[in-house]
Amino acid sequence: MRKKYTTLFTLAIIFVFMLANRAIASSAEGSAILSAGSPWWVWPLSLFVLTFFMGVVAIPAGVGGGVLFVPIVSSFFPFGLDFVRGAGLMIALSGSLAAGPGLLKRGLADLRLAMPIALIASIFSIFGAMVGLALPENVVQTGLGAIILAIVVVMFLAKKSEYPEVRQPDALSAALRISGVYYELSTDKEIDWNIHRTPIGLFLFSAIGFMAGLFGLGAGWANVPALNLVLGAPLKLSVATSSFLLSITDTSAAWIYINRGAVLPLVVAPSIIGMMLGALVGTKLLARARPPVIRYAVMVMLFVAGLRALVKGLGIW
Repeated sequence: MRKKYTTLFTLAIIFVFMLANRAIASSAEGSAILSAGSPWWVWPLSLFVLTFFMGVVAIPAGVGGGVLFVPIVSSFFPFGLDFVRGAGLMIALSGSLAAGPGLLKRGLADLRLAMPIALIASIFSIFGAMVGLALPENVVQTGLGAIILAIVVVMFLAKKSEYPEVRQPDALSAALRISGVYYELSTDKEIDWNIHRTPIGLFLFSAIGFMAGLFGLGAGWANVPALNLVLGAPLKLSVATSSFLLSITDTSAAWIYINRGAVLPLVVAPSIIGMMLGALVGTKLLARARPPVIRYAVMVMLFVAGLRALVKGLGIW
C-alpha cells in the first residue's frame, strides 16, 4: 500500500510540473510570474505543498477545501483573484464529484432533498460568477475578506443537531415529497426524516449559491448548517447531501470561469492534486485526531487570511 501511494505521489509531481510548464508558456499570467524573477516551478510546488496540508486539516475540521484555498492563496500568492476563485471552485468540485456517487449509492445523500436546492443554488451561482468577474478586483477582495470573517463567526457559534425535531412538514416539502428513510449504521436503525421551513431554506440556498459563484469558495461551510438547523434534516444526511450539492452548484459556476479563461492550469493542477492527496492523509487522521482542536486551528487560519484579504482589498496593506 505504501509503495502504491509513493508511485501516485511521484506521478502527481511529474504531472503537476508538466502542466505548469505548459501553462506558463501559453498564458499571460504565467508570463507575468516568470517576469517577476522566480523560477517557474516555485509557485506550483508551493501551491502543491500548501494544498496538501489544507487537505490534511480540511477533512477532520469538516470544511471544504475551497473555503481555505481562496482566502489564503489570494492573500499570500501572486496570482490574480479571478484565477484563484476559478481554482477554488475546481477544488470543491473535484472532491464532491469523487464522493457523490458513493454517497448516493449508500443512501446517505437524497435526490429529493438535493434537486430543488441544487436548481436554486446553481442558478444563483451562475449570477454570482458573472457578477464576480465583472466587479473590480479590490471590491471582490474586500467582500471576500468580510465573508471569510463572517464564516469564522458562523463556525464558532453554529451548533449541530444529530436528529432535529420536525413536528410537521410544511406544505411545499409535502408537495415535493421531500422525505425518506436512511439506514444509520452506528445504531443499526432506519431513520425516518422530513423537513420544514422549505421556503426559508430555498431563499438561504439562493444566497449561498450566489456567494459560491462570487467568491469561488464552494458552499459546504453553509450547506450543512442550512440543511440541518433550518430545514431539519438529520446531520449525517445533511453532510452527505451537501457534498452531492457541491457537484451541481460548483459545476454551474465553474463553467462561467472556464468560459472567461479564468481557470489556469498553473494554479489548478497542483492545487487539486495536493488537496486530494492531503485528504487521503486527513481521512486517516480523522480516526485519531481531536476534531475540535483542528477545527479551532482552521478558524485561526481563516481569521488571519480573512483579515489579510480585507485589508488588502481596502488598500491598507
